Amino acid sequence: MDPVASAVRLAVQEAVHILSSSEDGGHIISTLRSLRRYLGETETQAPTEEQEEFSRTHFSTILRCLVGKLSPDWLDLLPDGQLEELWASFFLEGPADQAFLVLMESIEGAASPSFRLMKMAQLLARFLSAGRIAAVMEEQCGQQVGPASRLLQETLLTRVVGLPDRLGNRLQREMLAAFFPQNYFPLLGEEVLRVLQAVVDSLRGGLDCSISFLSQVLGKACVHGRQKEILGVLVPRLTVLTQGNCLWQRVCWRLVERVPDRAMEAMLKGLVEASPGPEVLSRLLGNLVTKSKKAQFVMTRKLLFLQYSSSTPMLQSLLGYLAMDSQRRPLLVQALKELLETWGSSSAIRHAPLEQQRYVSKALLICLAHLGEAELQASRDELLASLMEGVKSRLDSSLLPVRRLGMIVAEVASARLHPEGPPLKFQNEEDELTREMLALAAPRPAADGPLEAGPPVAPVGGESTDQETVDGGGPQAGQEGSDSELDSDDELVPYDMSADGEQRSSKTPAYVRDCLEALTASEDWERWEAALRALEGLVLKSPAATREVSLELAKVLLHLEEKTAVAGFEGLRQRALVAVTVTDPARVAEYLAAQFYALNYSLRQRMDILDVLALAAQELSRPGRLGRAAQRGSPGPGFQPSEAAVPAWQAVVEERVRRKTRRFCKGSTGRAAAAGPNEFNAVAGYFFFPLLQRFDRPVVTFDLLGDDQLVLGRLAHTLGALMYLAVNTAVAVLMGKALLEFVWALRFHGDAYVRRGLLSAVSSVLLSVPAERLLADLPDELLEARSWLADVAEQDADENCRLLAVKALLLLEKLRDRLLPLSSP
Repeated sequence: MDPVASAVRLAVQEAVHILSSSEDGGHIISTLRSLRRYLGETETQAPTEEQEEFSRTHFSTILRCLVGKLSPDWLDLLPDGQLEELWASFFLEGPADQAFLVLMESIEGAASPSFRLMKMAQLLARFLSAGRIAAVMEEQCGQQVGPASRLLQETLLTRVVGLPDRLGNRLQREMLAAFFPQNYFPLLGEEVLRVLQAVVDSLRGGLDCSISFLSQVLGKACVHGRQKEILGVLVPRLTVLTQGNCLWQRVCWRLVERVPDRAMEAMLKGLVEASPGPEVLSRLLGNLVTKSKKAQFVMTRKLLFLQYSSSTPMLQSLLGYLAMDSQRRPLLVQALKELLETWGSSSAIRHAPLEQQRYVSKALLICLAHLGEAELQASRDELLASLMEGVKSRLDSSLLPVRRLGMIVAEVASARLHPEGPPLKFQNEEDELTREMLALAAPRPAADGPLEAGPPVAPVGGESTDQETVDGGGPQAGQEGSDSELDSDDELVPYDMSADGEQRSSKTPAYVRDCLEALTASEDWERWEAALRALEGLVLKSPAATREVSLELAKVLLHLEEKTAVAGFEGLRQRALVAVTVTDPARVAEYLAAQFYALNYSLRQRMDILDVLALAAQELSRPGRLGRAAQRGSPGPGFQPSEAAVPAWQAVVEERVRRKTRRFCKGSTGRAAAAGPNEFNAVAGYFFFPLLQRFDRPVVTFDLLGDDQLVLGRLAHTLGALMYLAVNTAVAVLMGKALLEFVWALRFHGDAYVRRGLLSAVSSVLLSVPAERLLADLPDELLEARSWLADVAEQDADENCRLLAVKALLLLEKLRDRLLPLSSP
């Protein structure tokens, strides 16, 4: 064995034995001082080989021993806090990474609250204030990367960045101010700067360093949402340090390049927000967007098209950064093309929020301001085509702000893209938005790029000069002839446009099959929305055609997702699915009930199935439904005008006659309910029994008797509703028997919502099955239900459950005379 390692091991074993067993303060303090020589902190230092062996192998063992002995009595073995200071010095002066890990380990493992926990938390606060986190990170910058080193770095990274959360979970109300995120992350930023300064000094001295760990710390802090705190410290200092210093610039470039891809978006967004301008951003990032695909996607796509909450200065910094270097300018040209394409997209104009449209318009004008004449002419035809298409779409919009954005951008862009042609002008008002947009469009020179001075931007239509006003003669002519024109127009009656609605396109399908095709295969979102809106009416109007494709329609509607921002999408989808179910109830209800227990359905879809079955059953059981359905078609020869079509004068006369007529016996004024067969009678079994077949058989993603108790409660309520709607039907007795068995199996369920559904189901059975059939066919089930209801009414913890049980018992009370022979004491 190596004699150095053996000697150090024996010394450490003896020291641990003394520290663990001795109660002599003098003996303990002499042992601790003898160990300090391995840290190089005393006059009689141990040899370098022994110090390295102690730090590498035994330091953590000593620290854990010291943590284990920490108690008020142990610290009082010596007066004036001598022992506590010597004890703390091992954490504050030894290898920083091991000391930090032992501190975090002891805090996370200590009982809460306790003397040891608070002492270790206070020591960790001293550790932070002494700059030891910088020492932790600096040690990782000089280590060789290996499997053990990677594991250590991952552990340190998790605890360094997650320190406020971990300490908050342990200390809770006793949390120290140093550990608050608003205090800790600025401190972490200061420590990163100290390490970067050490790295720069090492590079100047000819030593190799790695800043990958610093990059991971920066990225993880940004992912945790602390960009403002840490970058608020880093960016101002790095702005000064990188000015005219190539070495500091290269260090910053390497710092951001090594940030992991998963943290690149959070870091870049925070950096763009914190940078005071494109020059600073260019010094800090370099050509990162040309080296990292992730950074390029974030800077040229994510921040321009998807995150439109950024401020205008941030947008100017971002696009100015792309314009400041010849290697990045092609990305600016590509961004302009994509911005112009998005700006002119009819779908984006219709569905994108107005704030996002303003954001894209500002970005487009800033791009035009940064690009030179030669760069614009190279893509002139493509850009003009996109511009003209976008202007047409925006001017066709019914929203004034959308049209105004089209006018402003069209005037500026046409002046830049086609300067030799006549200027494009619109009658647009000048306001704060117009002035802001024109200021963004003002050409500006780039620091590094072939930018030529572009032509002056044409003024907005509302800013015409006095000469143009005089030559045109429009306003003056209007003033001179105003009286005569008003006199000549007295006989012209304005057209009433108060009831006008939005003009719909001619893409509305006329047949059910057309709707099915549009919902499944169409990429035209306007046609897709029109098909969804028209489907319910077409289904009710053409029942024969619907039955031919009823199962396909049910499948499509069940899986239909909202592809665009359609107002009332869920209601449209549900009503269409209900209409299909009502039109072909047996097949569609059986299909939906089977899909309720199928794989690969979400809980939302399963609850949608229950809602559709209940609504369809309600519609089928409604009296007079057939008559109303027939009236939805075209009117027949004997069609009489409705009350709404009666002339106004006739309505007034009838109202006066009604008021002045005295009636000594007034009968019912309302129409009698239309009589007709209950359509639900023939198909109730298709709705009801498949839902009961497999409730106790869990599948991979669905377990009614396990975690999916919300769906179980909805199932119980739906079964009760179906039972109630099947009143006086031939299958009601069988349904009631099956439902009571279902209730009896789940009567002790722990969820109150489920129990409420079961109680409602019992009431539905009592209301739907004739009393004679209840007594003849279900006597045992009624007795079981009565005993359970009495128990629930007296002992259930949920007030609603008790109320429902009492109501069910009152229904049973009506059968008391007939139930007496069946009951037993």
